[in-house]
Amino acid sequence: MTISYKIPKENPDYSTHSAYVIKQISAIIKDAIDSKRNLIFIYTNLRHGLPLENIHKVAGPFVEAWALEQFEDTKQSAKNPYELINVEAGKRLDAFDIVLQFRRKRSNEQYVSADVDVKATAEDIKTSGKSPNITSFARIRSAFLEDPDYIFIILSLKHKVYGERDPKTGMTNGIMEVISCAAYDLKYVSDSDLNYNPALGTGQLQIKDIHYVDLQKRTVWEFIQMIDRKFIKSNGKREWLFLAKKFGWIKVE
Repeated sequence: MTISYKIPKENPDYSTHSAYVIKQISAIIKDAIDSKRNLIFIYTNLRHGLPLENIHKVAGPFVEAWALEQFEDTKQSAKNPYELINVEAGKRLDAFDIVLQFRRKRSNEQYVSADVDVKATAEDIKTSGKSPNITSFARIRSAFLEDPDYIFIILSLKHKVYGERDPKTGMTNGIMEVISCAAYDLKYVSDSDLNYNPALGTGQLQIKDIHYVDLQKRTVWEFIQMIDRKFIKSNGKREWLFLAKKFGWIKVE
């Protein structure tokens, strides 16, 4: 039996497109923070307000929704200096939360799309941001094989939560404040910062610590080879071959 790998090859402009998307995403979020549009108000009828010691368990959806609204507001703005032309929310089972499309004005107009996975991390919880699940091994490998120019961005948003008493009602309401952001191209996350967890389906890729990520330029094929090594080290070559045949990653003669 002869096995031939299907080897993807990205466009020579991939790295500049990726850098452009990250620059625009970071600028949009930073502008929202700097202009004090970074507060999420959570009103309750609880006398003691939100249970702050457990708020990180529900913070993610609030922060994801806030990020989506910042991108939507930017797209709808008459100014919109970021050339953001389309914003869509991901569906429930998607590996990403938001799809963004930008226009690049160069010698000729180009359009660049990116899937964005929003990760909310709490400033005052030491373990927050440690080993978050990013996406499944088989899903992301197949996605890069299908589209070698696929851009998958991890948007890390750090937040803090505090309570404020309403003098009229006496109730304590919660305020969630987004205080900083960082954006990474999954393809460029360093080998040492990307873990493979065999739990859940075909296994999950995880970021060791989302607050401290080193980057490493590589091709899409180099990225695929790296995650293949991590999978095989954990599950063995036989299991990898089973998936490779199932998802069409190889040609068998």
